[in-house]
Amino acid sequence: MSEQANIYSKQYLMTAGPTPIPPAVSQVMAEPIVYHRAPAFIEVYERALQNLGRVFQTENQVLSFAASGTGAMESAVANLALPGEPIAVVSAGKFGERWAELGEAYGAEVAHLQVEWGERIEPAALGELLAGMSKPPRAAFATQSETSTGVLHDVRGLTEVAHDHDAVICIDAVSGLGAVDLPQDEWSVDVVVSGSQKSLMCPPGLAFVSVGERAMARAEETAGRGGRRYYFDWSKTAGGQGEQPPNSPFTPAVTLWRALDAALGLILEEGLDRVFERHAILARAARAGVDAIGLERFGPDDDGANVVTAARLPDSIDGARVPKLMRERYGVTAAGGQGRLKGKIVRIAHCGYYGAFDIVVALSAMEMALRDLGLEVDPGSAAGAAQGVFSEVGRAPEPVG
Repeated sequence: MSEQANIYSKQYLMTAGPTPIPPAVSQVMAEPIVYHRAPAFIEVYERALQNLGRVFQTENQVLSFAASGTGAMESAVANLALPGEPIAVVSAGKFGERWAELGEAYGAEVAHLQVEWGERIEPAALGELLAGMSKPPRAAFATQSETSTGVLHDVRGLTEVAHDHDAVICIDAVSGLGAVDLPQDEWSVDVVVSGSQKSLMCPPGLAFVSVGERAMARAEETAGRGGRRYYFDWSKTAGGQGEQPPNSPFTPAVTLWRALDAALGLILEEGLDRVFERHAILARAARAGVDAIGLERFGPDDDGANVVTAARLPDSIDGARVPKLMRERYGVTAAGGQGRLKGKIVRIAHCGYYGAFDIVVALSAMEMALRDLGLEVDPGSAAGAAQGVFSEVGRAPEPVG
């Protein structure tokens, strides 16, 4: 059988970004473009900014830039790092390592603790890194959900350790925000960055940064000591968004803001607690399906790792062909491994606009791809295990919209 799927087959997107978009979100993007200084847009902009704060669970302004999630990360480094001065980075995957790459790009002296991919970063390890630095870092950088491995890190514990060493902490929550609980103000997380294209159920193109008072003060100090940025200057954006009515210092991506307004409305209609519960059930079903096939799950057992499930592929098959077969033969786009994990894992996402039968379909496609490559898999075993989870909890969770 050819790996090329029938061109008329239905396609399923099961990656952790971009993720599927609810019809209500797609529809508003088809409306005519509006002027970004006109009342019709300002009303949308103001409402979406307020609702962003509710999703970030913060009283901070949530600053926004027309950029990817990496743009949000870069803004944090641009505002907090200085050439020749230390920052601390802890990473356990491709996206955690991006913090270090950004620090180096801005000339910072990067103290980088690299934990094995697939392992969880322990707060004590961050403590040891900070204690061993000859000079206190301007900031510490870490990741909530490492999309490349599926591992969820202890944001609350990392924050407490950073504060014990008087360090401002910045958390990459690009994939996890809206899927896993991260109450920023309750946990006193200084900076949380995210993007529109994952759990927030929008297209790529909007970057978000929620900045607390300590971090904003340090950013202002950085500016006074020769720190360089323009578009990503937090003070510039905060000044515009803080006006009444709020105003963007640069032309915002008006169509994406309409999409965000609709998506946030759906999230808050469903309710954050219900959203987190849905993600937890979907992740539990995905893990059950992987176990039923007899594959080893990549990373530690963690009931909170509800963004993406990674399955380790056996050495007896060409692992790189698994996502290719799933996509080209069965119409399901899942992500393979990145970097050193290429060909070694397949990742099924469940962050954002996903429901129970998306998981069943993805697991079925993975089963069939594995069988095509010669692995002995009982047909329907993974899908049946997922269905068992939904039966046990008494519902097949579906998102609003």
